Amino acid sequence: MHFGPLLDAGLLYLALASLVATSVCAVLLIWSGLLMRRLADVTVLERDAWPKVSLIAPARNEERHIEAAVRSLVTIDYPGLEITIVNDRSTDRTGEILGRLAAEFPQLNMVTLTELPAGWLGKNHALQLGADRSRGEWLLFTDADIVFEPSALRRAITYALTHQLDHLAATPRTEMPGWFLQSFIVTFVVYFSLFVRLWAVRNPRSTAHVGIGAFNLVRAEVYRAVEGHRRIPLRPDDDLKLGKIIKLAGYRQDLVNAEEFLLVRWYASLGEMIRGLEKNTFSAMEYSTWFSLFSGGMSLVNNVWPFVAIWLLAGPARWVNVAIVLVLLWIAWSTGRTLKAPWASALVFPLAVLLLVYIQWRTMVLNLYHGGIHWRDTFYPLAELRANRV
Repeated sequence: MHFGPLLDAGLLYLALASLVATSVCAVLLIWSGLLMRRLADVTVLERDAWPKVSLIAPARNEERHIEAAVRSLVTIDYPGLEITIVNDRSTDRTGEILGRLAAEFPQLNMVTLTELPAGWLGKNHALQLGADRSRGEWLLFTDADIVFEPSALRRAITYALTHQLDHLAATPRTEMPGWFLQSFIVTFVVYFSLFVRLWAVRNPRSTAHVGIGAFNLVRAEVYRAVEGHRRIPLRPDDDLKLGKIIKLAGYRQDLVNAEEFLLVRWYASLGEMIRGLEKNTFSAMEYSTWFSLFSGGMSLVNNVWPFVAIWLLAGPARWVNVAIVLVLLWIAWSTGRTLKAPWASALVFPLAVLLLVYIQWRTMVLNLYHGGIHWRDTFYPLAELRANRV
């Protein structure tokens, strides 16, 4: 189909620019994959003394997964591990389950919060409180739905000490029911890797930074030097921003693949996932309307339009878009292969991108309409959230 000389030329130049951008992204993702190390490759040697580690996990209304997660924590093979579970104002059976587990495992430190101080997100306050009550040389911040393999922590500490790190983040294996949701994880990982500039995180001269809520291992003295969560009390993306304040303060940071050692069962349904991502999608854009619109628009132009254009356009523009589609499918296929997702997950890449943009723009509209974020039965005003910039 032809749309006239000027428009045809414009669509060709758009396709060429998109092909260059997509190819650059593919190269960066390949480079990131080559650089990223695996926790499975870490050899754990016996040590005369292991540094003391304090694990902190906040929990609010986590009755679905809390028992399996906590039972995995008490099986972690690490000497003198201090485990603190902070029950943050739960209104479901979380408190009851934790009470039963505390009676069964006296080594657990259970903290129950009934109030949220002004100027704090619930999770951030729980993490800071847990850190304040911890005595470890290292602090391990994790979520209350993460299942640990027993050797995970020894491997992580060994890796951190060997590479003289101050902060080590680790990626878990993420599971969701159904083929499409598993395919969405593939697309999410592609976008996350590019967003955080995964290839540059280890570089001490780069501002690229990372943090993973499932596993953020930080030297306690570093955490306190950067003021910990007191610097980011109202950041829904606290895991990433903790990584940011650590990296920009000049400390050494790295990310490892720990899919064999950490498991999170993320969301149970499409609707739950859409609602769950409302918390931090707009915050990742620094609550900027234009940035959110621009980034979503670029996703549509570069990652969705080419799949339509190959059927609508003719001549060179069609074949350039065919090349773009092949690169995108390769990116999705190779990422899915790394994540052990079904190979066919690559085929729904443009639909997953559409869903991601929908979530991004829906979150923006809701946050602007309500003037803030409703999260876990608490309302956080947008003006206060925007003020907590780091």
